Amino acid sequence: MSPTASYLLETLVTLLAVLAIALLVLLGARRLGVGAPQGPLELVGRLPLDARRVIYLVRIGPQVLVVGASEAGLSKLSELSELPPTPPRASFADTLASLRRDGGRPG
Repeated sequence: MSPTASYLLETLVTLLAVLAIALLVLLGARRLGVGAPQGPLELVGRLPLDARRVIYLVRIGPQVLVVGASEAGLSKLSELSELPPTPPRASFADTLASLRRDGGRPG
């Protein structure tokens, strides 16, 4: 076997060994719960406004915070004591009919 072929084979075997070790570490960390959510913090919803701006609903215990995220950082926009139930999504025709009934105001 030529030195180049030997070098390529050794490099390939080393790369596969490193990938196998990395996979085992990731699977072991997942089993141990590394990175799993802990405590009373829960992401309830996310609304992207554009490429760099997002609004999050974050539940902390019984309280829900409305948090804005942008390139400038995070800022608390509002605070809710509880999250109102989400109504079932209406069809486009139903939404249009309700807008006509209410004089153009979404309800």
